[in-house]
Amino acid sequence: MKVGEFVKGKVSKIVRYGAFVDIEGGERGFIHISKISKDYVKRIEDYLKEGQEISAKVIGKARNGGWELSLKDVSENTEAKTEKKDMDFERKLSRFLKESSQKFSEYKKRLEKKGRRSTW
Repeated sequence: MKVGEFVKGKVSKIVRYGAFVDIEGGERGFIHISKISKDYVKRIEDYLKEGQEISAKVIGKARNGGWELSLKDVSENTEAKTEKKDMDFERKLSRFLKESSQKFSEYKKRLEKKGRRSTW
């Protein structure tokens, strides 16, 4: 395991300042309260439960030999991907509407040149 990897694990114990995690493969990790969410976390129990399966990003190696983990980095990565997909969709929709409008205008002009009036 190395820094930057995403790992799966199970919350084994919640303490006032974070949560301990049993990582798949027998390793131990810790998520500090500041790494649980981008939002202010007053009570860890509002975000995590003991026994809960999680996916976390490895952000460092602790002095005790365990791993420092972050849930915040996982959600930011997911949000960035979702935001990119949304932007792609918005860009495609905008282009479609613009091209449709242009084609419709050209169609109306052709009809008017032929002496027919458009009912649109």
